[in-house]
Amino acid sequence: MRSRGSSNRLPNSGGFGFHSRISALVLSMFATMATIYVAARMWQDAESRVYLIQQLHTTTALGNSAISVDNKLKVEACREQEHKLSALEMDLSAARQEGFVSKERPENDSTRSKKRLLAVIGIITTFGRKKNRDAIRKAWMGSGAALRKLEEKGIVVRFVIGRSANRRDSLDREIDNEHRQTDDFIVLNQVEAPEESSNKIKFFFVHAVESWDAEFYVKVNDDVYVNIDTLGTTLSAHSDKPRVYMGCMKSGQVFSEPTHKWYEPDWWKFGDAKS
Repeated sequence: MRSRGSSNRLPNSGGFGFHSRISALVLSMFATMATIYVAARMWQDAESRVYLIQQLHTTTALGNSAISVDNKLKVEACREQEHKLSALEMDLSAARQEGFVSKERPENDSTRSKKRLLAVIGIITTFGRKKNRDAIRKAWMGSGAALRKLEEKGIVVRFVIGRSANRRDSLDREIDNEHRQTDDFIVLNQVEAPEESSNKIKFFFVHAVESWDAEFYVKVNDDVYVNIDTLGTTLSAHSDKPRVYMGCMKSGQVFSEPTHKWYEPDWWKFGDAKS
């Protein structure tokens, strides 16, 4: 019985060894798979880190590039402003040469009146209008001592005229002769022509401001009668107000027909032709 018993135990022993080898093999396979899985995850994590680092470098590079572009734009803007400033300085210099801007003058300039005047009146005239000028002298402006007395009261009056396109011709000589007799002209160094009337008035104001210190600077035409006393009273009433602009303003209908007596060449600037 024991012999049989012994023979029965031998197969069981062999079965135990077989199962042990299988278990070891299974464990090895699981260990290998786990190793591969862990290695794969680590490799994936490493790739992710490399990708993130690359993205960070790219983003940083883009940020630096954006800042560089912004700085370049600022530099270009500064250069553009510098060019504009230079151009404006050149325009300002040219304007001074043409009389559009008052030049700086020394304080001891003898041409400027010591006493502040009430008004400087420029009577806009032209060639061939001597009869009008003589009528104005007799009517309200005066001449000689009467003109000087008016200036003592604070009002300077002068006729304003330019030069002939043909310098020193008979037109210029007539004005020079008249000026020597009356001493009541402002002769501007610009061509006397109808199309230059706006510039003529502008040059008169520049000349008047540079030559006299006054509360008001007045422009009238050589076909206008001025009540000098009323004008003086009216201006005096506004002398305490800064930057006063007064005058006979256009009102009523604006005529756009060239054949009309009161045709306005710049009628379109006033809006509708009938208002």
